[in-house]
Amino acid sequence: MFELSDRLTKLPPYLFAEIDAMKFEKIKEGVKVIDFGVGDPDLPTPIHIVEAMKKAVEREEHHRYPSYEGMLSFRQAVADFYRRRKGVKLDAEKEVVSLIGSKEGIAHLPLAFVNRDDVVLVPDPGYPVYFASTILADGKPYKMPLKKENGFLPDLNAIPSNVAKKAKIMFLNYPNNPTASVAEKEFIKEAIDFCIDHDIILAHDAAYSEVTFDYKAKSFLEVNNAFDVVIEFNSLSKTYNMTGWRVGFAVGNSEILAGLLKVKTNVDSGVFQAVQEAAIAAMSGSDDVIDKNNEIYRERRDLLFEGLKEVGFNVEKPKATFYVWCEVDMSSMEFTKKLLNETGILVTPGIGFGEYGEGFVRFALTRDVEVIREAVERIKNAFG
Repeated sequence: MFELSDRLTKLPPYLFAEIDAMKFEKIKEGVKVIDFGVGDPDLPTPIHIVEAMKKAVEREEHHRYPSYEGMLSFRQAVADFYRRRKGVKLDAEKEVVSLIGSKEGIAHLPLAFVNRDDVVLVPDPGYPVYFASTILADGKPYKMPLKKENGFLPDLNAIPSNVAKKAKIMFLNYPNNPTASVAEKEFIKEAIDFCIDHDIILAHDAAYSEVTFDYKAKSFLEVNNAFDVVIEFNSLSKTYNMTGWRVGFAVGNSEILAGLLKVKTNVDSGVFQAVQEAAIAAMSGSDDVIDKNNEIYRERRDLLFEGLKEVGFNVEKPKATFYVWCEVDMSSMEFTKKLLNETGILVTPGIGFGEYGEGFVRFALTRDVEVIREAVERIKNAFG
């Protein structure tokens, strides 16, 4: 018998496997399941990006190993994107690194800076990779609760001084998955100052920075002194409907990026250059693509939000992301099962994102308005 490593056995059980099993059981029963569980855009990648990829694939120079840090033209496109969208100036040669999706960079960061028993500050609820990557690097995750009464922002003053002294990395994510909350400049500055004072790397996951509604999400790098401690991860997955393309980037402090790059040179061979060419076409193209996506998500958000409110659910209208974080009056897993059994609708239980996600469920706005309209009617019939 082959035993898993202690690292893997320390990871929490994969709740989503149970949810998938529940879903397929309902489908076997002939139920038309409406799945709001997966945060994967249903919108297609814009055609000009696809066409750029087609042309790039034919170029023989792209058939060889790519560079670890990414093509300079790709990194310059990232720098131009940040200047245009965020007003942030980046040195394309030293302050930008390509990633095989932002998840890859987030997962590898602790390997670069965390030693056995070092602390990593992780938001809870949060993207599971923050916790898992810490465990895989032999670090100790310290949960920062994201509570409704605090706008789903962590209370940095509640972090014990002995924990802060041992911390190497703080993960933050705004606009936030799963809560859809946002962080304003005052909190961002507080987090940066905290990390400067305690010599902590501030790893900001900005994957949803461009999915906004009447709101402009800030890059943490816009704030004074951010470059002292911040590495910001971003991706083309949500902004340009490119989840399957696996391309993203990290920007910010050059020393932190160099550490991450040293890990990457030992475990991967960089992003396929044809994909980088397609990413250049995306970031260099018209921002109308982003605006169009957001208008689609806005219509879906409004329809679902109004429907849930009408039934009596306690839910806030999100300013960003394509998620709706809904409070429920029972355990999140119990509600998920009840909703699926009574309506054929699947959501993600908050407990899947950490213990402080209990009492909430997440709806992903990755279904067409007609499907959402049908879902709202089913919910009204069951709970109204």
